[in-house]
This record gives sequence, structure tokens and C-alpha cells, in this order.
Amino acid sequence: MADKQMQEKYAELALRTGVNLQKGQALVINSSIEGVEFTRVVVRKAYELGAKNVHINWTDDEITLLKYENAPEEVLTTIPQWQVDKHLYYAEDGAALLAIRSTNPDLLKDINPGRVAKATKAGAEAMKEFRKYTMNDRIPWSIISIPTGDWAQKIFPDKTKEEAIESLWDQIFKIVRVDKEDPVAAWDEHNKTLRKAREFLNKRQYKKLVFKSEGTDITFELPEGHIWKGGSAKLAGTDIDFNPNMPTEEVFTMPHKYGVNGTVSSTKPLNYGGNVIDNFSLTFKDGKVVDYKAEQGYETLKHLLETDDGSSRLGELALVPHESPISQSGLIFYNTLFDENASCHIALGKAYPTNLKGGSEMNEEELDKHGVNDSLTHVDFMIGSADLNIDGVTADGKSEPVFRDGTWALDFNA
Repeated sequence: MADKQMQEKYAELALRTGVNLQKGQALVINSSIEGVEFTRVVVRKAYELGAKNVHINWTDDEITLLKYENAPEEVLTTIPQWQVDKHLYYAEDGAALLAIRSTNPDLLKDINPGRVAKATKAGAEAMKEFRKYTMNDRIPWSIISIPTGDWAQKIFPDKTKEEAIESLWDQIFKIVRVDKEDPVAAWDEHNKTLRKAREFLNKRQYKKLVFKSEGTDITFELPEGHIWKGGSAKLAGTDIDFNPNMPTEEVFTMPHKYGVNGTVSSTKPLNYGGNVIDNFSLTFKDGKVVDYKAEQGYETLKHLLETDDGSSRLGELALVPHESPISQSGLIFYNTLFDENASCHIALGKAYPTNLKGGSEMNEEELDKHGVNDSLTHVDFMIGSADLNIDGVTADGKSEPVFRDGTWALDFNA
């Protein structure tokens, strides 16, 4: 079992820096029963910080698998209204949302990808209204991860279950800076570093970014008025900061939904829908995927791209230097929260309206006119590597280096 003191520090970091829980605020936690001991630590800490109520939505991998194996398709694709109402009730009350993710990457590998795709789409459609709260920063939210046996052994296959779990705890504590004497202060410094990068990029307002590396040659047009974000976010209409992802090493914006051209290749496996998609490439024309390949998980990728009109276009473009602590660990985590922060990445599907000036106040038609993608899905996948070069094209057509050999070529203090 992981060090109790470190778990206490991790729980406090998630509450104080992750969701930045306020006194008198409700907290909703999504967690797996395999993480019940850590979840109890979080709940106790939340009440100590003044939470008025803590509500848990429990999941269990084995029960989830049994449902996919045995339930009729109509059950998988029917989301009871009370489940939707429960989430909206807490969102309207201004609750904070903490997701503690710890799923087996191969959980649904033997399930027909079509069943998984239909269930995923139904869930996304049902929760569309609730997602507006998180994607527009109308409630504070954060995602963290804790080890489970299956996940840990996927990363450390040569270790016993107990050894693998211990090793993964050690990696997580290091990567999210829980091993520092004062993790909250360490995160304050880290957020300042990311803020410098995003402020520099927001001033530059590149018209295009051109990515080139082995298997990748692609141009991303950026919408006029695009905004780079990264690290901490602000709760809409307040001065309250929160950190949506822990860990995070990225600064991100949105590409123009009609302005992506070229081919991009994955550099890490993608865990999606209980399956792994690996060694895949996508070719874009005028923002839309027109061709794709995958050595592993082709059918799962196909269903992802066919979710709706926007799932074959992009909603996010993120820059992560190769020397990020996740990348330097040398591990593949099979968990997007970690792997996306080891590598530059892009996301198929919905864009965050907050990545466009005035985007949160626009309707769907106005967002489309500004090149903002809409979809039921938002799936990040990794395209960065140690040989990635990125050039930024300025408004006057000049090209300048942004990344060289996988790391920043810009001086943010200049």
C-alpha cells in the first residue's frame, strides 16, 4: 500500500489546487471502488476544508465488463433521465467535480467495438447539457489518477500486482509533484511557467502552425482571436483558479475546423473505449479526416471517427516539450491524462469555446462561423516526439521556429 502520508498530500493537492474547493461548496467525485481507500481520504479532507456535501458516483470495472457482455444493446444506449438530472442538479448548485480515474486500458478489448461506440455516443448525447458546464469553466473540475492492479501491470508487466501498484504510485507522486515538500507551492510555480508560455503565444497570434517529423507533415490554421490556455483555469465570472488536469504540462488552443491539411502519425498508444489504438495515422483535407490507418484498434478508430459530423475534425492542438517529466519517465501509461502530457497532441471532436475570444457567449452557428468544432466526443491522441519541429506562420506570412527537436525554440522571457 502506498505511503499514507503521500496519499494525504495527494488528496489535499487535488482539493486545494485541482478543484480549489471553497468553504460551503458541494463536491462530486467520480471514482472506482478499487480506489475506495484513497477516495475516503479525499472525502475526509474535503469535509475538513469546509465542503457542505460530498457525493460519490462509484464505478467498478468488473461490473462494467459484465454489463457490456450481457446487457441488451437498448440498455447500453439508454441513459435514465435521473442520471442526467443528478449531474445537472449539482452543476446548477455550483458543485466542484473531481474525477479519480483508474480504469484497465484493456477492459473492453473482447467486446464488439460497435457496442462500445453506441454506448459511448448515447452517454455523450445524454450529458451534452452538463458538458457545457465543464467545457465553459462554469464549474471547477479536475481529473487525477490512482493505480489499479490491471492498469499498473499493463505498465509494469514484469512485476507482481503489488509491486506494479507500488511502482505506479511512486511515478504518480513524482509526476504530480506530491514528492515535493510543499506540492501546492510547487504547482503555483509550475502554473507560472505555463502562463509565460501561453501569454507569449497569445501575443504572437500565429496564423498557422506547421508540424514536421517522421510520418507527420501537417498544417494547422488557427482561428482569428484564438486563445492559448494551459495550467490553471479561471472559474467563469470569478477570480477562482483551478487545475482541470493533474498532471498537466501543456499549453493548448484550437485549430480552425476547416483549416487542417496534411498527415499526422501517432507516437503513443491511445486508450479509448476500453481498447488500445496504436501505430495509426490520419490524413486531413480542409479540416476533415479523409483517410486513416491503424496497426491495432482499426475498428475502434473507425467508430470514433464516425461518432458524428464533428468527430472527424479537430477541437484541440496542444504543445508539450519532450523534456516533460512524464516523457522523461520513459513509460507509456496507456492513460491519456498522463500520455498526453508527455507529448504534443491533438484532439478529435469538440473544441473548448474558451479557446476563442468571446467563444463562451456564442451559439453553435456563430462558433462554426469562427471555425470552432462541435461534437459529442473529445479524444486526445499523441503526435509529439524528440524529432518534432514546429514552425509558426505570422500574420505577415513570415515563418519562425516554435519547436526544434521536440522542445521549445522560443524565449518566453524575451
